[in-house]
Amino acid sequence: MLVDYVAMDLETTGLNPRLDKIIEIGAVKVREGIVTDTFCTYINPARGIPERVTKLTGIRDEDVAGAPYIEEVLPQFMDFLGNDYLLGHNIIFDYSFMKKAAVNQKFGFEREGIDTLRIARRFLTELESRNLEFLCRHYQIPLEEAHRAYHDAHAAHLLYQRLSEEFYEKEAATFQPKKLLYGVKKEVPVTPKQKAYILGLAKEYHIVIEDGQVLLPQVLTEKLGDKLDMEHMTKNEASRLIDCILSRKKELIARLPLDCEE
Repeated sequence: MLVDYVAMDLETTGLNPRLDKIIEIGAVKVREGIVTDTFCTYINPARGIPERVTKLTGIRDEDVAGAPYIEEVLPQFMDFLGNDYLLGHNIIFDYSFMKKAAVNQKFGFEREGIDTLRIARRFLTELESRNLEFLCRHYQIPLEEAHRAYHDAHAAHLLYQRLSEEFYEKEAATFQPKKLLYGVKKEVPVTPKQKAYILGLAKEYHIVIEDGQVLLPQVLTEKLGDKLDMEHMTKNEASRLIDCILSRKKELIARLPLDCEE
């Protein structure tokens, strides 16, 4: 059984690493099976946090408003990780978001990891669920706040130990690190031309821009959230915003005061 690793977990604005952003990082460094160091921070995602995410995690826009951006945090977190194996519950999810952030800052991030979800699916087929919260209840593992990065990372560490005690001798290979695979390309920042176009569209459709934040009307929030930071927007995000505005022109016009429609 592996005794040296970093257990990590992320909270994000959604499930797609190509479109969504990290809002919290939590990790515990384990040596000889004992937690020796921890890492925990909010991340400013440069966009609004969807209501469904706030309901799940309890993390609100106000919590991340003054937090550092991922560009500031990532070098510190990479130092914390060192060359350790990664461990997590559905670790490929967290790895995919972290690899995207790393590639954007020209960090190498090829890793091996251990997935406690994969192990649970292998040995606990009779259980009705293998999500982390359910397994913590099943094994009486303390989980103070589910869907919060640090607590989930620590719980995954304890779950790995518990699963190892029960099943390692039966099938040791399942508990060994596997290469984590996720392909991603570096994102390009928003272009000056896109910024100018967005400013023009915002003026035309009375979309408020305040302190560099594009405050999106309700007709646009389903796909984009309720705000986007102009200075931290990527080229792809800007394209999505422009496309969304243009595809919802009728709804945007309908919300304008009558004297603005002429």
